[in-house]
Amino acid sequence: MDRFTSMQTFVAIAETGGFASAARRLGLSPPVVTRAMMHLETHLGGQLLTRTTRKVRLTDAGTRYLEDCKRLLAELDDAESAVSGSHAAPRGVLHVTASSTFGRMYVAPLILDFLDLYPHVSVRAVLNDRVLDLVDEGLDVAVRIAHLADSSLTARRVGEVRRVLCASPGYLREHGVPKSPADLNQHEAIVFSQDRSTPTWSFEGPKGKLQVRPRTRLVVNATEVGIQAALSGRGITRVLSYMVTSDLRAGRLRLLLPDYEPEPLPIHLVYREGRRAPARVRAFVDFVNQRLPKQLALDRGQARARG
Repeated sequence: MDRFTSMQTFVAIAETGGFASAARRLGLSPPVVTRAMMHLETHLGGQLLTRTTRKVRLTDAGTRYLEDCKRLLAELDDAESAVSGSHAAPRGVLHVTASSTFGRMYVAPLILDFLDLYPHVSVRAVLNDRVLDLVDEGLDVAVRIAHLADSSLTARRVGEVRRVLCASPGYLREHGVPKSPADLNQHEAIVFSQDRSTPTWSFEGPKGKLQVRPRTRLVVNATEVGIQAALSGRGITRVLSYMVTSDLRAGRLRLLLPDYEPEPLPIHLVYREGRRAPARVRAFVDFVNQRLPKQLALDRGQARARG
């Protein structure tokens, strides 16, 4: 195995924290990754990694060598890009992840348009409500709806979604329309939870934050079930605004207590390598940054007007 591939393998092991995860990232078998590290350490005449049953750690020499490897690989990538023109012509496989519902409603249509625009790019889309690690899963771009923790990844904010209360007109005719969060104690709530607890609903009022533990007979771990229950007149539910855009627009659901909504959740595009990201990654991020905010604003305006 050539030294360039061995260096790539070493960097992948150091960044992912293991031989198996590095193999997944590189598309190689674990034995090939193991042999590459043995050859590299033999060539250098020193140990770069210490291995235990659970973890792989860098030695002091490995830490110094890692920075040199990253610099050399980046310089080589820039040199090849300048010659091949890959910065000007995106190509290759782009790996994108997003949550299931948002991915289906917003990200998938953008991917199709992106493929039409860039014929030399192919896309592997992974729609999953579990937050996937970009490095471990070999992903290029993630669409995340959340306040992000600090990390070495690059994040670009492209929009926001509201956390809205809604109910069917039929339910509201029978039970009345709540005028404040305190009124929710007189209503049936349909609550989303991924464990056995019944969460509180937070609000922003004129006097600051408010919390209400709604009365509920139905707790679900799938928002689609909660929305369907609300559509059938079973009670009031809280969801992310994009999930009920079409129902609000059609009048099947009505927004409740919009003046008490908590702070919206930001939408970020998260990707690795920043300005050194491959052309296909930077092209996709720029494309989504241009299209997605406009679509979200349009849907938000139509839903609010009808709700």
